[in-house]
Amino acid sequence: MMKVLSIQSVVAHGHVGNSAAVFPLQRIGVEVVPIPTVNFSNHTGYGAWRGPLLPPADVAEILLGVQERGVFPQIDAVLSGYQGGTGIADVIIDAVRRVKAENPSAVYACDPVMGNAKSGCFVAPEIPVLLRDRVVPVADIITPNQFELGFLTGTEPASVESTLVSADLARAMGPSTVLVTSVERPDREEGTIEMLVVDDAGAWIVTTPHLPFKANGSGDVTAALFTAHYVRTGDAAVALERTASSVFDLIETTYRSGERELQLVQAQEFYATPRMQFKAVQVR
Repeated sequence: MMKVLSIQSVVAHGHVGNSAAVFPLQRIGVEVVPIPTVNFSNHTGYGAWRGPLLPPADVAEILLGVQERGVFPQIDAVLSGYQGGTGIADVIIDAVRRVKAENPSAVYACDPVMGNAKSGCFVAPEIPVLLRDRVVPVADIITPNQFELGFLTGTEPASVESTLVSADLARAMGPSTVLVTSVERPDREEGTIEMLVVDDAGAWIVTTPHLPFKANGSGDVTAALFTAHYVRTGDAAVALERTASSVFDLIETTYRSGERELQLVQAQEFYATPRMQFKAVQVR
């Protein structure tokens, strides 16, 4: 059985970070070892929250305890997302190094969370630089949105062609696989949004309807499901199709519910049995 070490935030109310990633992974038959980086009442998008940001030393202690139980040789993938403070990067990089020392075939998937085109950067100003210079170079898979890809590479991806150029620049930094989770090219069909994946075998794009709804945590689900499907199948196009199918149905379920938080449990059958309603098209 596949096993993922997921180093992310935890919230009591709602679904972001590990509170978004763990259940969908479990629902597709993946064993998850969740390591908390914060333990908040809710995500920070509400503007108010309570609970502690875990000191990096505490996160490192939890990881050491997991390693002492002999778990690291079983880890197939390490997953990280939003990094609340600057100190956590070193802890994650060290954990990746130690996992790979015990299982050289393990991969590290980094979601380089910084912000988006609409709201700009929403993390501490040191974090994007830290991600670009220290974290992304040790990753095997990264899952930026178009805005984050632009920051990492110093480019302004817009068309499919320019996004491919930016993805190749990102791959030259270290990761072999880049999933761009929101491609909003000027010439796309109205009411759609796209995701693009690039790896050594080629590049594929998938188009889905764009719902007028911002779902906090949907990127965390996307990164988790894509990583698991990709590591399992070794096929970027299949992983992209399965992920797009599941995440679209999750967001649509949430949108129809009228609720602010992801309807993660209600949409569970869409992870276990993706409808595969979207086809990935090879663009290179």
